[in-house]
Amino acid sequence: MAALTLFEKLEQIESRYDELTQQLSSPEVLADSARYQKLARTHGELSEIVEKYREWKQIEKHLRGAQQMLIEAEDAEMKQLAHEEERQLLARKEVVERELRRLLLPRDPNDEKNVILEIRAGTGGDEAALFAAELFRMYSRYAESQGWRVEVLESSPSSLGGLKEVVASIQGQKVYSKLKYESGPHRVQRVPATEQQGRIHTSAATVAVLPEADEIDIKIDPKDIRIDTFCSSGPGGQSVNTTYSAVRITHLPTGLVVSQQDEKSQIKNKAKAMRVLRARLYEMEQEKQHQQIAAERRGQIKSGDRSEKIRTYNFPQNRVTDHRIGLTLHQLTDVMDGKLDPFVDALVTHYEAERLKQELVEA
Repeated sequence: MAALTLFEKLEQIESRYDELTQQLSSPEVLADSARYQKLARTHGELSEIVEKYREWKQIEKHLRGAQQMLIEAEDAEMKQLAHEEERQLLARKEVVERELRRLLLPRDPNDEKNVILEIRAGTGGDEAALFAAELFRMYSRYAESQGWRVEVLESSPSSLGGLKEVVASIQGQKVYSKLKYESGPHRVQRVPATEQQGRIHTSAATVAVLPEADEIDIKIDPKDIRIDTFCSSGPGGQSVNTTYSAVRITHLPTGLVVSQQDEKSQIKNKAKAMRVLRARLYEMEQEKQHQQIAAERRGQIKSGDRSEKIRTYNFPQNRVTDHRIGLTLHQLTDVMDGKLDPFVDALVTHYEAERLKQELVEA
């Protein structure tokens, strides 16, 4: 990206920001709440870029002053001071320009969305189910720390108190932007409570983070789905009520099947099942687009391949390692208690840097 193009774009953004600032204080906009909210959202999105651009302009101004002083200074001490100021300003300017390029990267349209979180026990039997339950608790605690709301849509408990599977909705601000890199196999290494010899076992659970799709994103034709109802069942398969409140929806074109039985109302179960189905169809559509892009451009930036283990939780050594970015923390207890910020922040920074690198290569 040429410097001229970059800063022309920033000038346009600043002009648009100033224009929005004026519009937000006009009586016509203040009288129209829907329009006001829309403009305020856009204004908020531009504010970080504009602040950073204005900082860059201030640095440029001070830099010109320092360079002028270098020319005009008559004694060595003044020249040294001017030279040191110039050095510091050039270093800061480089950092700000890098941040501006990052801020100008195209936004992921899903970043603002709520998510459907799916956790399934993998290899390891009862131990894997216990680990899946601990992962769900970890994400629930993290969501709580972010002020998000967690709603269980579907769950399948194991005999020892673990979870064979759990599907939940997480709602709040920028949920997908923070959780999108959590998708993939998570591995645990520890001595299970049932192990008599004290041997360390390895088991796994898979995590899928799907952006929750609106009806606008995914339209489902009623004739493309088959809805079956049945009596909901508890552990062991026994019927827990006599009404046909449980719902199974089959999406005929793709063969996707979603069951929902947590609610006593058939209507509520159907609504929940449709939310999960919509999210899975949206994910399939995105995957198809990613594969097309990958075929056209081999140097694509990946955001976490689900076929590779992404993180290992080693209990004997109190260690958590994210294999994609090579980050290891000896704070497993804190991580399992929902203190995920070090990993979330490092992953976002890493993948944004990768995207920026790719953008500069293609410019």
